[in-house]
Amino acid sequence: MNRTTESDSKYNHLEKMEVLELLQSINNEDKTVPLAVERAIPSITNLVEKIVERMREGGRLFYIGAGTSGRLGILDASEVPPTYGVPHGMVVGIIAGGDIAIRKAVENAEDNKLQAWKDLMAHHINEKDVVIGIAASGTTPYVIGGLEEANKHNVLTGCIVCNEGSPVATSSQYPIEVVVGPEFVTGSTRMKSGTAQKLVLNMISTTVMIKLGRVKGNKMVDMQLSNDKLVDRGTRMVMNATGLDYKTAEELLTKHGSVRKAIEAFSSI
Repeated sequence: MNRTTESDSKYNHLEKMEVLELLQSINNEDKTVPLAVERAIPSITNLVEKIVERMREGGRLFYIGAGTSGRLGILDASEVPPTYGVPHGMVVGIIAGGDIAIRKAVENAEDNKLQAWKDLMAHHINEKDVVIGIAASGTTPYVIGGLEEANKHNVLTGCIVCNEGSPVATSSQYPIEVVVGPEFVTGSTRMKSGTAQKLVLNMISTTVMIKLGRVKGNKMVDMQLSNDKLVDRGTRMVMNATGLDYKTAEELLTKHGSVRKAIEAFSSI
C-alpha cells in the first residue's frame, strides 16, 4: 500500500527557514486541503444520505479513532448537542485508550484490534446505528477491528482516511478517501490530514442535522442556551422572526427555552 501520508515533505532543511518562510509554506500546503475534500464530495454524499436514513429511524452515529483522529471525532460529537439541541449519545466519539487518551497518548492503544468493538458494545450498538472509522493512515488496527465487527453485526460503516486503498477503507461500506499528499513535517498527520478530517466531519454532522430538521432557514433554532452569548444570539433570532423588541423577545425565549419553541409560541397567539 502506498501511504502518501508518510511520504517525504516537499520541503527540506526546515530548521534553516525563517519564521515567515515556515508560516507561508505551511499555509501554502493548507490551501490544498479543501481541494482534496472537494474531490471526495461524491463519497461524502453517499455516506451522509445513509446516515440520515438510519438516524431518522432512531439510529445513532459513532466515530472511532486513535490519537488525533479519535480526538477530532470526540470534538465533533461533543459539539452536536449544544449546537443542535439533540440528546447526548445521539452522536458519540470513541477514542482508543479511553477518555484519558483525549489529553495524553496511551501506549499501544491503537494496536488493539479487538477493543473498538468492546467500546462500541458498551453503548449497546445495534443495526440502526452507523460507525465511522477515522484514521489518516487508514491502517490503524483499532479502527479496522471495529469496522470489521460492525460489518459482521449489520451495522452501517464508513470511514475518513487520507490514503488510497487502505485497509480501513476496505473495511468500510462507504469509504471517504481525502488524499492530501505529504505533510509539511514528514508524517505529521495532525496537520493537513487532521484539517481534512475536521472539514469532512463538519460537513457530515452539519448536513445530517440540517436534514433532520435541526436548522430553520439558516439558524440554529434548537441550540442550547448555555451562556450569555447564546441567549443574546437566540434573542435576536426571535426578534427577527417575530418583530418583537429585545426585552420581550428575551422574555419569550427564557420562558420557552429554545428559539424554535419561542417562535412557535408567538405564532400560535
